[in-house]
Amino acid sequence: MKTKEYLAGFFKGTKGPTLEAIEYFMEKLNHPEQHLKVVHVAGTNGKGSVCEMLSTVLEQAGYKVGLFMSPHIVRFSERIRVNHEEILEEELEELTNQLKPFVEEYNGTHEVKVTLFEIETAMAFCYFVQKKCDIVVVETGLGGLVDCTNVVHPVVSIITSIGYDHMDILGNTLEEIALQKAGIIKENSETIFLCQEQAVNAIIEETCRKKNNILHEIRKEDFGNIFYQDGYQVFDYKEQKQLKINLKGKKQIGNACMVLEAINVLQQKGYGIPRETVEEGLTKVIHKARFEQIYQNPTIIFDGGHNEPAICNLKETIHQYYQNKEKVYVLSILKTKDYKTVIKQLMEDTKSIFIFTDGTKEQDEVKCYVKKEDLLKEALKYRKNDLYVNSLEGALAKCKNEYKNKTIFIVGSFYTYKEVIENLKK
Repeated sequence: MKTKEYLAGFFKGTKGPTLEAIEYFMEKLNHPEQHLKVVHVAGTNGKGSVCEMLSTVLEQAGYKVGLFMSPHIVRFSERIRVNHEEILEEELEELTNQLKPFVEEYNGTHEVKVTLFEIETAMAFCYFVQKKCDIVVVETGLGGLVDCTNVVHPVVSIITSIGYDHMDILGNTLEEIALQKAGIIKENSETIFLCQEQAVNAIIEETCRKKNNILHEIRKEDFGNIFYQDGYQVFDYKEQKQLKINLKGKKQIGNACMVLEAINVLQQKGYGIPRETVEEGLTKVIHKARFEQIYQNPTIIFDGGHNEPAICNLKETIHQYYQNKEKVYVLSILKTKDYKTVIKQLMEDTKSIFIFTDGTKEQDEVKCYVKKEDLLKEALKYRKNDLYVNSLEGALAKCKNEYKNKTIFIVGSFYTYKEVIENLKK
């Protein structure tokens, strides 16, 4: 069977959320999720950074660590990893063959068909059991309450920043969205949460109380003394001093604190994670497509942020590191995103050049971009100069040939990453 072609035939977006399909698969597969020690991570932004940091630290401590994340940046196999080694093609084929009869059974008796994310979630849980992982870090796909990863009963849950995204599914207010994210909070477990708006805090606190779940809240006063040195962000967290991370942006400090608190919980549960391992792990983290420098001369930074909180974080990070540089933005945004808000936020930078594109050459039901002309039309509401449209390939060529003395930011979608990287390698 041609695995990639088979998997490509499934819907890659989000249907009306339900746990029915994944529960069906777990039953047929003898409940692999019940044999895993899981750290479950939900939130609007920061999930990926937390997952990468925590899995790296646990791996440094000598554990066999499963990691399930989405979307992939270059290859599908990036979504399922053990000690950061991607699942092999033959392993993926074996799991697909194992699951295929159950998929056909389900689709034959249900009007709403199985999605790709439900299939890959089931495969990931089976794979981590096969590999005898000591602990598994699982990122939700969307929301939490009825996200198909939410069949696990975690050792500890982590809820990162909560903001406006996927509002057609999760709700139109922060409180509604927070209720969905709080769905990963389970009975008699523990939860890590970085305090935010009081209304959001109250929902997390009340959910934990109802479920006899121990809540570890991280407040702004718990971390500080932040500065930048030799390529690292340095900070203190409670009694831990002079910690370093190599991820850029102030928001990453909060993400790192959630990881540190999760490590404290795991240590109390008997996991051996020495201090020096924690420190070393945090300095080794690599997170693709999140404020990642992918090219030199000119400096090109890629960031896949595509909602208002992510763009605000991007602006803050650019101000922190590139305040006095001349800048060019290359922007692509999926139709499913609030592109008008993204444009409004970016247009506050009145001195930079903007090139609007409509994404990659590869178009499907997921990679369906706002037309570059529509992005330009929206931008023209705020300013009239230094606004251009081009293909993604043409925009990259223009940046390399005409803007060598400027800093380039490619933003708005993770799905352009592969084509950008391939283009720059030419």
